[in-house]
Amino acid sequence: MTHRFGGNMKKAIDLEAAIRHLDQEGYVVLEGILDRKRLQRIRGEVDRLFEQEQRRPFDPGDGPEGPDDDAIEAFISESYTASAAEVARIMKRIRHTRALNRNTAWPVPPNQVMKLFFHLPLLFDQDRSQRIMNLPAKSNAALQLVEEPHILKLVRGVLGEDCVLSDLSATSIGAQATEGGAWHVDVPLGQLAEPLPDFPLTVQNAWMLDDFTAENGATRVVPRSHKLRKKPAWAPQQEHQEAILTAPAGSVAVWLSNTWHRSGPNTTDRPRRALLGYYSRSWVKPFSDYRTCFSEPTLAGLSPTLRYLLGFSANGIVRG
Repeated sequence: MTHRFGGNMKKAIDLEAAIRHLDQEGYVVLEGILDRKRLQRIRGEVDRLFEQEQRRPFDPGDGPEGPDDDAIEAFISESYTASAAEVARIMKRIRHTRALNRNTAWPVPPNQVMKLFFHLPLLFDQDRSQRIMNLPAKSNAALQLVEEPHILKLVRGVLGEDCVLSDLSATSIGAQATEGGAWHVDVPLGQLAEPLPDFPLTVQNAWMLDDFTAENGATRVVPRSHKLRKKPAWAPQQEHQEAILTAPAGSVAVWLSNTWHRSGPNTTDRPRRALLGYYSRSWVKPFSDYRTCFSEPTLAGLSPTLRYLLGFSANGIVRG
């Protein structure tokens, strides 16, 4: 059963109890964080982005081929349920980014490369499902969620005050996307040797833009799996004693990134949409670098807290 903490105008959420549950069980769900007006605004902005990017995927160009391209393409094809056209698009992005990095090759095979160095498919489940990357720069409504007081207090209660935003994206698990995601832990844990650290490096949260139900792909977690200090096998069908994080739209599910988790299958005729926020300790390399994504007027209007969460004054510097 999902343990949920409810909030409304009359009763505040007990965040201390929520932090204790997150620490003990590896997950928690907070209800009533977004009111109807704010929820509708975010849905509208995100739906426009989904439509625009499906019709015209981001394409910055290409780069020269490399000797490892066949192995990289095979790894992407085996790891994600992406169409041939989407795999080809991702390979262009990888070649383009490699060219920006002076065509510097990775020193290890693709399955050992840090996932944050990879471009991920934006269309998956054979184009039924979709994700939007670089969301803070594309949606002001989503950007404001980065420092939402309930979530930021919860995240800081786990990671400490000195944490940053590692990533914020949107996902739409498509209608009849019946396979579901693979069990996993998040970057950088997937690349670390076992036993994994006995303290959390990162925290994940899902802002529910639709009701999360057992039928439409609600996130699954394995309670207390963060205490195992192990990684699960990358497989969607592996059986575990899972909890399904069901809650009404406007709720937020939060889990430690070393808690085993996956998206569930969507057996309904409608997509299931969410925003995925990802926070890390400041000394962990972030999944996305947001420091060059905003105009000067936009940055001037952001709070110092939000700027720090986006990576400003939280990065390596040129010395000497």
